[in-house]
Amino acid sequence: MADLQHTHELTYEGDRVVKRYQDSKPGAAEREWRALRLLAEHAPGLAPEPIAFEGGAVTMSRIPGVPLRGLVAGGKHVSAMAEALAELHAAVPGRVLRGVPVRPWQREALVDWVRKRCAGWEPREPLADRVVKEGLRWLESWSPGEAGVREVFGAGDGNLANFLWDGTRVRIVDFEDSGRSDLAFELAELAEHVSMWVDGEVEIAHRFELSPQEERRTRECRKVHALVWFFLLSHEHPRNPPGTFRRQVERVLATLGA
Repeated sequence: MADLQHTHELTYEGDRVVKRYQDSKPGAAEREWRALRLLAEHAPGLAPEPIAFEGGAVTMSRIPGVPLRGLVAGGKHVSAMAEALAELHAAVPGRVLRGVPVRPWQREALVDWVRKRCAGWEPREPLADRVVKEGLRWLESWSPGEAGVREVFGAGDGNLANFLWDGTRVRIVDFEDSGRSDLAFELAELAEHVSMWVDGEVEIAHRFELSPQEERRTRECRKVHALVWFFLLSHEHPRNPPGTFRRQVERVLATLGA
């Protein structure tokens, strides 16, 4: 949910990056620092190296690479991205992961957020209004339970720009919303992020071996993430091509019907 908000400032100092968080994002710097330290210990090379943490500012190493958003993400890029994600998800041992706080914006928070947006929706045009009506109906019936939950360490942000291609492998940056999560939820967030389809569809979820229960959970979690993006994109953003909201309306209706 940080995608359309300015939450930090970046300063580049040679081979270092200083990330200074704003007070409007409580806990973000601590989550970033925790993630970098965990990954430095359990998956060295996957993310920037932690250097210093002071006063809401995280200093880390600067890693090479070009963001996948903006590239024509071909098969080798997506394969490398899937490998990086698999490494991230499995990096933190279970005994350690159990002590990691749950990442922000998990299912319950998203559901509450979407319900509030549905309640405040001003009628606009038939298809968009239909999304709100059908989305609210689906939310009222959604009871995901615990089937298909495989705990993982999640980055908490599916933006394609956070995956850097160095010509050989993909590394990951931006952990301000990271924490303990589950695989289906993380894959669903990634798959529905606007950056994964607005410039050309990047399909990632099918590259992971999921149980039937995890596949069902992923499909259901994609619905709530699609609804989140419906509201986030309801006001066209200059970052995205004209007509992005209309495309999202169609995506949500297709997802809800899946």
